[in-house]
Amino acid sequence: MGTSLTPEFWERFAVLLVLGAGLTCVLAAVFDDLAVRLLRGRAHRTAPPQAPPARRPERHHPRVSVHS
Repeated sequence: MGTSLTPEFWERFAVLLVLGAGLTCVLAAVFDDLAVRLLRGRAHRTAPPQAPPARRPERHHPRVSVHS
């Protein structure tokens, strides 16, 4: 005893398939936006970059005479 797939079934199947795909895309975009906002918020809250430390003048050693 087999069941036939009626046009009504295919219509409902197509509607549900499109709704499911649309809902998946919308939810993916919402969660992606949420993740980006969280990452930007964390990066914004961290301490601002500090200027590199000032370079110390190099100490010059007295030259040693080769001809002593």
